[in-house]
Amino acid sequence: MDASGDGGSARTPRTRPRTAALLCAAAALAAGAVPASAQHRASAAAAPDPSDPVVVVDCSSQAQVRPREYLLACGDGNNRLVRLRWESWGPGSATATGTDMVNDCRPYCAAGRFHAYPVKVTLSRPEPWPGHPDLRRFTAIRLFYTDTAPYPGGPTDVTYKLVW
Repeated sequence: MDASGDGGSARTPRTRPRTAALLCAAAALAAGAVPASAQHRASAAAAPDPSDPVVVVDCSSQAQVRPREYLLACGDGNNRLVRLRWESWGPGSATATGTDMVNDCRPYCAAGRFHAYPVKVTLSRPEPWPGHPDLRRFTAIRLFYTDTAPYPGGPTDVTYKLVW
């Protein structure tokens, strides 16, 4: 008989081994599951998933998805895309319409005026972002001017490499 006097001494010795066996089995199952899930996370980080969003990197090296504005001229700020409305943003490309605000720099840039040019924007050529193994970034931007180009006689369809 146990200390409680209720006659439970016969039940206690049989329950403890069964409980211990169940706890050991649960611990073994949990231990087997942890390495598999950890291994999955490690492999997912090493190879970016194509369904993950692709980003565009701005002048400050910040990842952006569907930005409303995007600075094209990082050095002097004389060319900026504004009022961007994204029609699509996928793993291979992204398209938007907006306005390209370009400084005419006349007589010099500090005294110049900004002019608005309607533009269709396409981001493309996604590549892994160095130093950010879990992200890919667009590396090309195409500007198609739907009315007039910023420079008289200049092209209405230009593509630039995004280097930042």
